[in-house]
Amino acid sequence: MGSTFDFSETFKHVPQTSLVIFVETSDAMGDRNRHKILMVSDFFYPNFGGVENHIYYLSQCLLKLSHKVVVLTHAYGNRSGVRYMTGGLKVYYIPWKPFLMQNTLPTFYGTLPIMRTILIREKITLVHGHQSFSTLCHEALMHARTMGYKVVFTDHSLYGFADVGSIHMNKVLQFTLADVSQAICVSHTSKENTVLRSGLPPEKVFVIPNAVDTAMFRPAPEKLSQDEIVIVVISRLVYRKGADLLVEVIPEVCRLFPNTHHLIPLICWKGNNLPMGYAFMLLRSTLLPTLISFIVYEFYSTGFAVRFIVGGDGPKRVRLEEMREKNSLQDRVEMLGAVPHARVQSVLISGHIFLNSSLTEAFCIAILEAASCGLLTVSTRVGGVPEVLPDDMIVLAEPDPSDMVRAITKAISILPKIDSQVMHLRMKKLYSWHDVAKRTEIVYDCALGCPSQNLLDRLSRYLPCGSWAGKLFCLVMIIDFLFCRLLQLCQPAEDIEEAPDFSLPNSQCPEFTEGGSLRSRRVSS
Repeated sequence: MGSTFDFSETFKHVPQTSLVIFVETSDAMGDRNRHKILMVSDFFYPNFGGVENHIYYLSQCLLKLSHKVVVLTHAYGNRSGVRYMTGGLKVYYIPWKPFLMQNTLPTFYGTLPIMRTILIREKITLVHGHQSFSTLCHEALMHARTMGYKVVFTDHSLYGFADVGSIHMNKVLQFTLADVSQAICVSHTSKENTVLRSGLPPEKVFVIPNAVDTAMFRPAPEKLSQDEIVIVVISRLVYRKGADLLVEVIPEVCRLFPNTHHLIPLICWKGNNLPMGYAFMLLRSTLLPTLISFIVYEFYSTGFAVRFIVGGDGPKRVRLEEMREKNSLQDRVEMLGAVPHARVQSVLISGHIFLNSSLTEAFCIAILEAASCGLLTVSTRVGGVPEVLPDDMIVLAEPDPSDMVRAITKAISILPKIDSQVMHLRMKKLYSWHDVAKRTEIVYDCALGCPSQNLLDRLSRYLPCGSWAGKLFCLVMIIDFLFCRLLQLCQPAEDIEEAPDFSLPNSQCPEFTEGGSLRSRRVSS
């Protein structure tokens, strides 16, 4: 399997307009404190999402801290082989195609040969898997433990306990985390959820929140007019993200804030407005020749006009389109469809309020991006959302249409007090990818400090997973162990060529801006 892997596109991703210089690093260069990390997930660029952003920015910051980072994911279309990204980040796109929701087909042992080759070739010391419903992540952690590597797992989502899908996923998570070195969750609510689902000891779970690239998500240079309030929604239009709530909330908000105006005629007497009755009396009086007056029509609004911008795509988009047609809101609800990540900031700064209607959320990076752009947030009070922002930057509501309408009304009333530039500066201090990398580095140190265990000690961790499930898990691990030994006989580790460690010179490395954001630098040709 490993011999058929395509390494021919190794430098294809490097821009030809730049002079790229790779510097081989010496093993003596602080290797004792230098980690060699393999990030594994089904979710990575060119796909966009919270997990993809987390892996990318964390990897860039770890590279800046002189660690070696390699990313392993499945092929995306024609993107297969090895690519280099900003800062010299090496990405293996292994030739496995996704079959459901960007997940690869579970094979248990099919990925072992190629993963073993990559682990040995890159001299990896620690494997870091991301997302509980990533098939590639679960298989990588299983194979890494069989080969004796320390592993760390990060959970980015919340799951239930009652439906069939959650029961199945929780059992898989229990199997994977039974032998994990350390785990990371993005919020305290997520930690509690993961501990209950997997049975992992709480002391092995760290809480490290996500962050935001404040250099990319900046507020509009000029403050927007509040004559018309624009509410922005950017989300996947699926049930879990509360798309059905939006169908009920949007028409009610538009009804409460109608886009209607009245013309009120006023008579001015030397600069003072007079009531209409007195004005007509004066006009009919004999003083008319000496009356210095004029009629002014004042544009009077019954309230704020509210407009919605909805970005995103998904199966629930049809319901939103039907709602817009049914209530004749074509001029007040703009449907953008799928929004590329590069355009998210430009959409956000066109609004005043960001609306998040999720029914379950471990953290929600979208809220951070909106707050960094200076938007006041209205969100459902679910999962780890209450932990994300200070109370004066967010208005929380229960996932109920009437309560969400109340929260939006409250947010509109406090909008004049919001300073987008001040909010952006606060976000710089609150959330930094540099800080996330530093805290993750501590978790890696703890994981590498865990004692090594032989197969029998590891099997004892799987037996408590269930009367029959525990025995099945042990059988799976025994077969994986035997398969790994067979591969060692067929292709000894000594026969696998090790890839030299490369790092970019300082002029090529991504630079940290104020607040821990990343700004890439490039040598001109």
